[in-house]
Amino acid sequence: MLIGVPTEIKNNEYRVGLIPASVRELVSHGHQVLVQKDAGSSIDFSNREYLDAGAELAGTPDEVFLRAGMIVKVKEPQPDECAMLRNGQLLFTYLHLAPDPRQTELLIKSGATCVAYETVTDEHGGLPLLAPMSEVAGRMSAQEGAYHLEMAQGGRGVLLGGVPGVAPAKVLIIGGGVVGENAAAMAVGMGAEVTIIDRSIARLRELDNDYKGRVRCIYSTTTILEKYALDADLVIGAVLVPGAAAPKLLTRDMIRRMKRGAVIIDVAIDQGGCFETSHPTTHEKPTFVVDDVVHYCVANMPGGVARTASMALNNATLPFTLALADDPIRAMMRDHNLLNGLNVHAGQVTYKAVAEALGYDYVPATEALKQAT
Repeated sequence: MLIGVPTEIKNNEYRVGLIPASVRELVSHGHQVLVQKDAGSSIDFSNREYLDAGAELAGTPDEVFLRAGMIVKVKEPQPDECAMLRNGQLLFTYLHLAPDPRQTELLIKSGATCVAYETVTDEHGGLPLLAPMSEVAGRMSAQEGAYHLEMAQGGRGVLLGGVPGVAPAKVLIIGGGVVGENAAAMAVGMGAEVTIIDRSIARLRELDNDYKGRVRCIYSTTTILEKYALDADLVIGAVLVPGAAAPKLLTRDMIRRMKRGAVIIDVAIDQGGCFETSHPTTHEKPTFVVDDVVHYCVANMPGGVARTASMALNNATLPFTLALADDPIRAMMRDHNLLNGLNVHAGQVTYKAVAEALGYDYVPATEALKQAT
């Protein structure tokens, strides 16, 4: 198969769908790879490295989309890119469709087969293609929170770890999954007072055992959420409902009553955000203020450390990319975990949470693929 890698065009997005090492693997398996010129140059993957790995270079995104049977990206296709997709073409990338009716409409119209990184599963019930970016975003959330607590950034002027004689900042992490665990690791490492709340007793037990009392692990209720949010200097929203829109856990009223200059980091913004006052921001202008609370809602956080993030993402996606390139329909029919990644196929919505969120008829992925064979 001819696999195309366009340059990402989302604001301040420098990650790349395939790094040169991945291109080499695909070429060694008999595939062709067409990479848009300079797709990885901003993160020091040169055109020469891609050529040496066996790729061909394309001058424009139009050429990539026109010639490739499979498109591998990082972020969801922007409207101009959706317009270049065609019937029968395979798209493999992050999609986050539930809070994005316009993108969903365009992908349905395209007739393409769209497999979302964020809903591919593994045998343990995990999300292996979301996990590496969740690790990055979780670690970044503590860094960004510490930075935006500084006075010059609009924050309270609180040092995350405090100093001898002065208490550290209070950090609340909502959600104990991959994002939350990595946020906690960084925040604890910087000396903050950390609380994680979650609705899974089993997960709270795991985290409590891991941190040996260095982190409060509290069962989440509305009362608990309100109590700890109002007392926090930094709140990190780390909730995830796979494939669906994030629940709004902090209300406008709660945020209005938070400390002046407190910071909230909405890592769930790709799925619509878990704070009522959130809206997407960019790395160029990452924050806004509502009721004296600093909101950081960058929709592609890992793009801020794009080289690390691209390498971590490729480590996870490459086996699935190879399987799809060999025979996409057969690969999905044989592997239910990969099948779970199918969100849109031939004009049909094949992921239940997306269909329910946006009001489309739901066609099970297996049924949709059988119609195509």
